[in-house]
Order: sequence, then structure tokens, then C-alpha cells
Amino acid sequence: MPDRVFVTRRLPGPALARLAESVTVDLWPEDLPPPPEVLRERASAAAGLLSLLTDRIDAVVLDAARWLRVVSNMATGCDNIDLVAATARGIPVGHTPGILTETTADLAFALLLAGARRVVEGDRFVRDGRWRTWDPSALLGEDVHGATLGLVGFGAIGQAMARRAQGFEMRVLYSRRSVTPAPLGLSATPVPLDTLLRESDFVSLHVPLTAETRHLIGARELALMKPRSLLVNTARGAVVDQQALVEALRSGRPGAAALDVMTVEPIDPHDPLLTLPNVIVTPHIGSASRATRERMAMLAVENLLAGLAGQRLPHCANPEVYGSG
Repeated sequence: MPDRVFVTRRLPGPALARLAESVTVDLWPEDLPPPPEVLRERASAAAGLLSLLTDRIDAVVLDAARWLRVVSNMATGCDNIDLVAATARGIPVGHTPGILTETTADLAFALLLAGARRVVEGDRFVRDGRWRTWDPSALLGEDVHGATLGLVGFGAIGQAMARRAQGFEMRVLYSRRSVTPAPLGLSATPVPLDTLLRESDFVSLHVPLTAETRHLIGARELALMKPRSLLVNTARGAVVDQQALVEALRSGRPGAAALDVMTVEPIDPHDPLLTLPNVIVTPHIGSASRATRERMAMLAVENLLAGLAGQRLPHCANPEVYGSG
């Protein structure tokens, strides 16, 4: 009898069809994620679980899933999964790194450009019927070419941003926990975080969410930024203290923010952040190109099938589950 797997949402492309060739697929058909009690109940009968970043896989879920042999998360990060609990129970957790690097960097740079040149404000200006004539003082933005870009985190996506910045002849600074030289061919300078915040015209966040990076950018850090600078976040919402950001934007330091991630997703439509004209918010679409999402889904399926077959996962977020062998 084929193994049963619970898939917490419909997936783009042919991934589900590939999965159904080998296992019995129990698919949650709704647009919204399964509620916690449904997740626990459906996981309890599953040998495999294919989750999204919206699904909280904690010790309670794992204890309910007594037949579970593998969890495959369709995301680069796994902050929605209790990796310690999974490892303690001998359950490997798959993830989908690498695939979304260039696509997410595209979106981050698009947000940088849109925020700098006030593209979203300009669109609203036209739609609201306020465009009456060419005005030499209307909607003045900031130049991107020749400006200073500060990258907080300099992994794959941060480096992809640096490559894009070269085409705009930007000065690139970066801050990371281990200060290592920039890869050959990339002109970027490592600096302390405070220096980066003080000197950058644009600050873009590219760190995972961990205990160390939660609220990495808080009131103190925001106050260091230039009055006309722009903060871009395509990492995780909680890397920024969102309440502190609202107050900082109201005070004019930084000058604007362009955010693809929120502390709580989806953001409440009445959140004060959405009342500010100097903020762009997109609904966590960093990896949302057709090709990238389909590749992520297929890799999630490959991780799942490997785990069910007792093989090492192609991309495992908790490799210690395999011991030292």
C-alpha cells in the first residue's frame, strides 16, 4: 500500500502529479492554510508532510504524527518548523535553498527602484486624478545610480543584489556575522552594521530569522539611518521591529520602506504601517515567478520522496538527524 502524505496546499506546476505517481496524496484544497487542529489530525495519518512557510510544525504536531518519517518544507528557511523537536524524533526536514536566489534578488531590487523613484506613489497620484500638469517639484525621488547600497547579510541573495548594484555603479557595503572577503569579481566592502546604516542610501536585509536576528533592526538602528534613506526587507518580517519602524518612518528616519515580509502575515488591513505614504508593501512574493515556484515545488517533492524511501534528503535543514555517519 502506498505511503500517505499530507500536502498543505495546492502546488504550482507538475509537482503534485509527480508525487501522486508514488504515494497517496492527501491534499488540503483550500486557499488558506489548514487550521492547527486540521494540520494535527491530517498529519497523524501521514508518513510524509509537505508544508509551506505558513504551517507551524511544532512538537505538538510531530507528537500527533506517530507514523511521520519526513517533513518537506517548500521554502528556503525553516523558521516555521521546530527543527530541534524534529531531530529529537529522528525526522529529517527538507527545504528548498538556492532556487529562489536570483528571483528574490530581482524583487528586492525592484522594491529598491520603486521606493527610490516613488513608483507606487506616482501610480496612485495618476489614478486619484491629481495629475494636472508637469510639475518640476512633484514626486521627487532619489537617484539609485552612484548611491551607496548597504546589504545586511551577504549570503547568496545578498551577493546577487551586489551584482545588480554593479550595473548601477553603486558603492556596496555589507555586514555579516563572519566577515569574509567578497567573492572575486564583486566590489563590496565589509563594515560593522552601525557604519553600514549610517552611510547607506539604501539598506536591504538578507538574513535568516533566528534568535540573534529577531528585531536586528530596531529603534536604535533605524535612528542611525539617513533621513532620505530607504529600507528594503525581503528576508523575514521579524528581522525588523515593525512598531519601531512605524514610529521611525513617521519621524522621517529612514525616509521610506519597501517591504515584502511582515511580522504577522497577512498584515492587518488597519495596521498603521499601511497608513503611511512612504511605505510599499507586497504580499511575500519574493520567489513568486512561475519558473521558481515550480522548481521549489519539485524540489520539495524530491526531498519528500527521498525521505520516504529512507534515503538522505537532497537538501536537509537538520543534517544532524543522520548522526556522524
